[in-house]
Amino acid sequence: MINITFPDGAVKPFVEGITAYEIAESISPRLAADVLAAQVNGVVYDLNRPIDQDATISLLKWDSDDAKRVFWHSSSHLMAEALEALYPGVKFGIGPAVENGFYYDVDLCGQQITDADLPKIEKKMLELAARKEEYKRIDVSKADALKYFASKGDQYKVELINELQDGTITYYENGDFTDLCRGPHLRNTEVIKAVKLTAIAGAYWRGDEKRQQLTRIYGITFPKKSMLEEYLVMMEEAKKRDHRKLGKEMELFTFSQRVGLGLPLWLPRGAVMRNILEGFLRKKQTELGYLPVVTPHIGSKELYITSGHYAKYGKDSFQPIRTPQEGEEYMLKPMNCPHHCEIFRSSPRSYRDLPLRFAEFGTVYRYEQSGELHGLTRVRGFTQDDAHLFCRPDQLQEEFEKVIDLILYVFRTLKMTDYMAQVSLRDPDNKEKYIGSDENWAKAEQAIIDAAEKKGLKTVVEKGEAAFYGPKLDFMVKDAIGRKWQLGTIQVDYNLPERFQLEYTDADGSKKRPVMIHRAPFGSMERFTAVVLEHTAGHLPLWLSPDQVKVLPVSEKYADYAEKVCTFLNNSDIRASIDARNETLGKRIREISLLRVPVLVIVGDKEIQSETVSVRREGVDAGSMTLDGFVEYIRQAIADELS
Repeated sequence: MINITFPDGAVKPFVEGITAYEIAESISPRLAADVLAAQVNGVVYDLNRPIDQDATISLLKWDSDDAKRVFWHSSSHLMAEALEALYPGVKFGIGPAVENGFYYDVDLCGQQITDADLPKIEKKMLELAARKEEYKRIDVSKADALKYFASKGDQYKVELINELQDGTITYYENGDFTDLCRGPHLRNTEVIKAVKLTAIAGAYWRGDEKRQQLTRIYGITFPKKSMLEEYLVMMEEAKKRDHRKLGKEMELFTFSQRVGLGLPLWLPRGAVMRNILEGFLRKKQTELGYLPVVTPHIGSKELYITSGHYAKYGKDSFQPIRTPQEGEEYMLKPMNCPHHCEIFRSSPRSYRDLPLRFAEFGTVYRYEQSGELHGLTRVRGFTQDDAHLFCRPDQLQEEFEKVIDLILYVFRTLKMTDYMAQVSLRDPDNKEKYIGSDENWAKAEQAIIDAAEKKGLKTVVEKGEAAFYGPKLDFMVKDAIGRKWQLGTIQVDYNLPERFQLEYTDADGSKKRPVMIHRAPFGSMERFTAVVLEHTAGHLPLWLSPDQVKVLPVSEKYADYAEKVCTFLNNSDIRASIDARNETLGKRIREISLLRVPVLVIVGDKEIQSETVSVRREGVDAGSMTLDGFVEYIRQAIADELS
């Protein structure tokens, strides 16, 4: 017998080798029907996988992210089975679950798949799903795995197998399809009730532009048709909110092939919005004792060798810049923290000086493959709202909690109220990916866990998601239509102070290492702007709108009064501009609606005679106001937004 501990602390004995499905069935047939996977001692299991030792178990239903990943990973295998049936000879790369659905990279060996073929593949998937095909996990030797995939001519799987250790290799079978996979998967295909294949794209094998280009097919599945219908409605709404579309309509930013891929150009209205965001955060940082610093856009290659970034990311960065001086190399700055370490080192520091909080809106550059670029959310040059806090160990907890407060202040102000904090830890089974001692990692991870608990944050723990130099707390925010975005981040770092030999003089005269906190409440100006645009559908709050007011004379003969109104508003610190074009009022209003200017002021005969303005806010008539009354109206509206 083995003892199974449930989430509520209850412990029950079961026969060794029992499966999570059988445990669920013993509780309730309805529960067994709803459960998709199980977490056993912190590891996600197939429902059919035997449990052979005492374990803590959590039964996972659709509302669990882990369950969705299992569902969608299983669906990628179902799609692969359908592709193999419809396109004989197809070869397979990888087919993971992603945030919303799954994809599979396939080599069609000369065959073609277009959007017109997707309904045919969807139909085949549903036909196979209805057969209730079991997902069978099979242990296999490395030699047998190599032999099997070599016989199919599948060089992609052969390459993957060659990198695995014998004794760790498993297949999964569903129907006539066999795949190299470590799982976990669903019990069978029957629970997959709704399928939508969403896109076709190109993808280089293993992300290497020098290797074979494969066809990547994206899809999503659900256990109910109604869920798919809801998802498709949300996707239509997402298209309307796409920040690339809004950025063009609102004249905020653009891209140029001549300038280069992934390098955004901020237009005047976009630059105003960006400056407002920067000013908003700068003001708050000043209140909290942050000190502004500025660092160059390049740094010596030696700087990044010292920090460890070159060893970890050198191959994926922009290549070094060579000067006429032999052996002298620089790099476009991929991150700001090494520069801030050098600022700390520039003067002797005492324990009385700490904490030191250096803040910079620093532009950094990272090479992303062209196929991975996406509007402002994935770029090659971006500006981080970066800061690095250097503190004593006894100050770490308080400083970390203050940064949490700052990030939550940003979210509250932008009405981003649905969020979760992800505690990102290192992978305990793959420590060579990280730098630093086990002792320092343990201290840093515990500091994050304690701070999140003290602040009462709703958290999820993800192993293997830490930065290479330290664990972090990442804030996952849901937008107005339910999509998740990773925004603010806080990281605890004992390692860079060690690598840069940072010191302060303690009260007893001894030299001590500071602890470093990395933080970026926005994440980056580019990504944050994109998320705000999509969250608000471009209808920005008044305080953030590039144009708060557009003044519209009914015709050209009222232009002088419109000019007087506009000047008065600008002198009252309200961002206003005039549209006095020789077009009908209706046409001007329609065109201005694309800019999402929140307030329109219309002036004609009546307004001139009474020295008033007619006000429309977000398309709704707000009545007639005196100029002083209108200024007070705008100021109160902004105060309400920021309260």
